[in-house]
Amino acid sequence: MTGLEVLAVGRVGVDLYPEQSGVPLAEVRSFAKSLGGTATNVAVAAARLGRSSALLTKVGPDGFGPYVRSALASFGVSPEYVGTAEGLRTPVVFCALDPPEDPPLLFYRSPIAPDLTLGESDVPWDVVADVPLLWVTGTGVSAEPARTTQRKLLEHRARRTHTVLDLDYRPMFWSDVDSARREIGALLDHVTVAVGNRSEVEVAVGTADPDEAARRLLARGLELALVKKGAEGVLVATPEGSWTVPPHPVEVVCGLGAGDAFGGALAHGLLAGWAPVRIARYANVAGALVASRLACADAMPTPDEIEDLL
Repeated sequence: MTGLEVLAVGRVGVDLYPEQSGVPLAEVRSFAKSLGGTATNVAVAAARLGRSSALLTKVGPDGFGPYVRSALASFGVSPEYVGTAEGLRTPVVFCALDPPEDPPLLFYRSPIAPDLTLGESDVPWDVVADVPLLWVTGTGVSAEPARTTQRKLLEHRARRTHTVLDLDYRPMFWSDVDSARREIGALLDHVTVAVGNRSEVEVAVGTADPDEAARRLLARGLELALVKKGAEGVLVATPEGSWTVPPHPVEVVCGLGAGDAFGGALAHGLLAGWAPVRIARYANVAGALVASRLACADAMPTPDEIEDLL
């Protein structure tokens, strides 16, 4: 795919959002369908900001597979690298908006999600080597064969500038924390940027203290580390120094997808060559906008919306 700027690798699914807020799943009467999954949402967010993006993942041979491909295309994300895992089902995820800030998720990804069956034959190796920005996630190494594939993918890229790791730690995808620390931590030697919240950096580098975590991330050879501190903002660290960018307060409708909007804006800012603090400010606003809306992919903001709030 010529002119591609962003290739995101990993999780995809169909998110089912309650149309009734503040009640447990047992009391929800109806759901709205939306495209979801961390890597997917980042690709969509980058596309909304004008970047040419694609998703490398797999779906099942079911009715949701065509939905994923058509939804991606409608958001301006190329579905060219979306494969099919025979015998598996496209994941669905139920979310309860209770509490809205951090909605509990119920994943249907058994026995394994198609996106975790990515093999070497599924990878467009020339694109991986040459794309201006590659986005991978911690979840991508939670199971084989995707774990080995993602490792080889990063080795093939050879730490080219704008190789980004979204730490993306979700306990339900791992047997134990030690396994996650070993596998996610190993990726740090192959990327140039890492982003995550306090709990995610603790898994990756063994401390939840943002400043110490940033130091440990940079010590692994990264060019940029971003540690999300919730209501305290975002710590931005480079070998030249560190800064805290304050949060952008909003009334939260649904906290899901805010981090992915942040990710898409981060990708956009990196490609634009912006200074790290400017990127973090822009990404904070992108995340805040999505937190004030229902749904993930559908809620990703446009440049005008971000600029208006800035």
